[in-house]
Amino acid sequence: MVGVLVRTEIDASPAMVWEVVRHIGDHVDWMEDAVGIRFTSARTSGVGTTFDCETRLGPIELTDRMEITEWEERQVIGVRHTGVVTGSGRFTLVERPDGGTVFSWDETLRLPWWLGGVVGEVPAAWILRRVWRRNLANLAALTAQTGARGRS
Repeated sequence: MVGVLVRTEIDASPAMVWEVVRHIGDHVDWMEDAVGIRFTSARTSGVGTTFDCETRLGPIELTDRMEITEWEERQVIGVRHTGVVTGSGRFTLVERPDGGTVFSWDETLRLPWWLGGVVGEVPAAWILRRVWRRNLANLAALTAQTGARGRS
């Protein structure tokens, strides 16, 4: 199992950060590894929502099938990965004393044999951590832009 936890502090309220992350289809705007998202359920938010995320990391392209398993407004989005890569993930938003947000992204993933299986876990964790840290920097920047102009 690959376990990856990345965290950042965002100078925006949890409500402002939530306004960005709750729109699952827009995650491609801040996730560099997410190429496209296609919903496979009638729902596009909340528990029970399912979607396919076309993912690209360098030369590796795959469809990450996910189901939202946890949804607490302005606090948590949890997912189960059910495609080629399996496991679970969770975004959590915690308000800082100054009103900003600590945003955490925690994933536990199982890789298929052709992505290195157990042997590939260490390099995969290193790569994912680097990419997801950039994603969180993108999220912070997008949150600042969205807060400045309001969500359309």
